Amino acid sequence: MPADDPRATLCNDENRIVVPIIEETLDVRKRIVETGKVRITKTVTEREEVVDIPFLRTEVDVRHVPIDRFVDAAPPIRHEGDVMIIPVMEEVLVVEKRLKLKEEIHVTHRQTEYHDTQTVVLRRESVSEDRVVSADYGEQSISSS
Repeated sequence: MPADDPRATLCNDENRIVVPIIEETLDVRKRIVETGKVRITKTVTEREEVVDIPFLRTEVDVRHVPIDRFVDAAPPIRHEGDVMIIPVMEEVLVVEKRLKLKEEIHVTHRQTEYHDTQTVVLRRESVSEDRVVSADYGEQSISSS
């Protein structure tokens, strides 16, 4: 081996040869490389257009019509032309006042005569008068009873 050979320096012993072991590794990396640009422009245009859209409006007229009469049964909902008539019912208590003979009470009068003896104190007043006549007329005494 020549002296300028790099492998000759690896020998340090006369009988031995040292061979280095080398390993290669791979380092792969990615990088972004700009190759061009794209510009997007958006444009909005407007236009007016007349559109005839039909709409339907319904108006309802509600009237309360008082009837105030008695019926035997509830009348059904009915239509007279374009008017729908809905009966509104009310239950009312009907009170009727009549005379009813519930009973009779019979009262009988009886008179009976009986005698009973009792002692009763009776009073009587009597009056007596004495009149004296003066001397001019003569003295007289008049008594009356």
